[in-house]
Amino acid sequence: MADTDYIVFLGTGGARIVVAKQLRATGGMWFSLDNTNFVIDPGPGSLVRITSSKHNLDPTKLDAILLSHKHLDHSNDINIMIEAITTGGTIKRGQLFCPKDAIEGEDKVVLNYLRGFLDQITTLSEGGKYNINGIRFTTPIRHQHPGNVFGFVFDNDKLKISYIVDTKYFSKLADVYKADVMIFNVIRLKPSEIEHLSLDEVKTIIQQAKPKTAILTHFGMTMLKAKPWELAEKLSDETGIKVIAARDGMKYSLYETTD
Repeated sequence: MADTDYIVFLGTGGARIVVAKQLRATGGMWFSLDNTNFVIDPGPGSLVRITSSKHNLDPTKLDAILLSHKHLDHSNDINIMIEAITTGGTIKRGQLFCPKDAIEGEDKVVLNYLRGFLDQITTLSEGGKYNINGIRFTTPIRHQHPGNVFGFVFDNDKLKISYIVDTKYFSKLADVYKADVMIFNVIRLKPSEIEHLSLDEVKTIIQQAKPKTAILTHFGMTMLKAKPWELAEKLSDETGIKVIAARDGMKYSLYETTD
């Protein structure tokens, strides 16, 4: 794994109040892996976070956009990102991977006139298998969250990375998302009826899946008030697994996982 393989957390905020007040940014994540670049869940401010990043990110160098689901905190910047990676539609390039309800129906989020700017649009499905320039990934299971919602598992033969997006906790999560690096959206400090993972539920998944590294992101108010960096340190002590609380703009080198 080269030290040029990394993830930049463009934003680490989730839930309505955190998003509305921008207590944490909501730009999603930038992946660079095997000379392939893609963004996952370009929420509000994603393009601004990319172009202002100290890590010299260039949206015209993106190969793909992955959208886990169409809720605004994940999809708000989807259209401007399509314009950005195609230089305003002047260069036909790039791929979009998204659920069917993001491009069809009354509440679709991808504008019609932009679709021809891209080389390819692929709809996600449960158990789907996909490829970006040789980077294989799957959407192993549909999440228990409103709409069509899918997480991702990436595998380039050197490292396996999974991203568990918004969902109610259910027992299959640890098995289908077991990976070297596991990224968790953690809205809530404690379990609730809201269809999002809590820290206690993430702890259960970590203990079962035993990743080399677990990264927490997409924080709601209860997580922010409890200081996620301290919660991550405590979780590391309790599980024996390296747990990191992501920060806005944080760059995580995947080389660290294989060292």
